[in-house]
Amino acid sequence: MSLKSEIEGVMLNVVSGYAPQVGCELEEKERFWSELDEVMESIPTGERVVIGADFNGHVGEGNRGDEEVMGKFGVKERNLEGQMVVDFAKRMDMAVVNTYFQKKEERRATYKSGAKVIRETGRKVLGVSSGRRKEDKETWWWNEEVQDSIQRKRLAKKKWDMDRTEQNRQEYKELQRRVKREVSKAKQKAYDELYTRLDTREGEKDLYRLARQRDRDGKDVQQVRVIKDRDGRVLTREESVQRRWKEYFEELMNEENESEKRVEGVNSVEQKVDKIRKDEVRKALKRMKSGKAVGPDDIPVEVWKCLGEAAVEFITSLFNRVLE
Repeated sequence: MSLKSEIEGVMLNVVSGYAPQVGCELEEKERFWSELDEVMESIPTGERVVIGADFNGHVGEGNRGDEEVMGKFGVKERNLEGQMVVDFAKRMDMAVVNTYFQKKEERRATYKSGAKVIRETGRKVLGVSSGRRKEDKETWWWNEEVQDSIQRKRLAKKKWDMDRTEQNRQEYKELQRRVKREVSKAKQKAYDELYTRLDTREGEKDLYRLARQRDRDGKDVQQVRVIKDRDGRVLTREESVQRRWKEYFEELMNEENESEKRVEGVNSVEQKVDKIRKDEVRKALKRMKSGKAVGPDDIPVEVWKCLGEAAVEFITSLFNRVLE
C-alpha cells in the first residue's frame, strides 16, 4: 500500500508493506520483493520515499561492509530475509534507519504498548481477514527443483556482487542457465499433467484460470497510478482527473504539429559517407534482443537471426540503397 503527500512543495511517498514470514515459501518471498521493486520503479525521480514495513527479517548487529545503508545497532545475527533487506537498500540507494539508534528496554516497552493500540484499533475499524492468500497464477507450475535452483542462483549472485572474480561470474552464469532448464522442465511437466486431466472438472478450472491470466498479461495498463496537471502536481479529486483527461485528448486530437522550418543561408556540405559493412550489421543483429514488438514491417528480430548470413546480405544491401 502506498500514498502520496505534498509537504511544502516536496512530494513524499509513504509505502507500507508486510513481508512473508521466515517459514513461508521462497516463491512467496520472491514475489514480495518483485512487487516492491515495481512500486519503487513507479515513483518519479526527485520525489522522496519512506518505507514503513515489517520485513520479517534480521539485518543483524554491526554493519561491517554495509555502512552506507545501515547503522550498527541491529539485533541478533543476520538471516536470509535480513540479507534481502540489505540488498534492497543498496539497490535503491536507501537506508535501514532503525539500525542507527541504540535500543533500550523502555523504548521497547513503549513500542509494544503503541503496537498493541494500533492492532486493536485496526481490528475494530477494519476487521480481520481470513488470512488465506490467492495462489499466484504465474508460478502455479513451480516445484521444489525450481525453488532450489533459484535459491542457489540468488546466493551465487550475492557472492559475485561481493567478490567480482571471473570464477564467481561463471558460477553465477551457470546457475542462471540451470534455472532456465529447470523452469522449462517444470513447465513442460505441469502442462503434460494438465493435458491428461482436461476431461475432468479440475482440468477445466485450470484451463479457464490460465486463459484469464493470459488475458490480463496481454493488457498494457492494469491501473492508473497517478494523474498530474500541466504543472506536474498530483490530482486527487475525481473531477480534476476527468477534466485533465478531457484537456489531454482535446489537444491530442486537434492540435497540429509545427511544420519543419528551413533555415535560410546555410551552405550544404558535400562529404563522402562510407558504405555500411556486413560486420556492422552482424554486430547490430547480435545486440538486438528477442521477444520485442515488431515494427511497421511486422518482421520480428527472431526471423533475421534465424536467416543468418542471408539476412546480413539482404539488410546490408537494403541499408546501402537507403544511404545512397
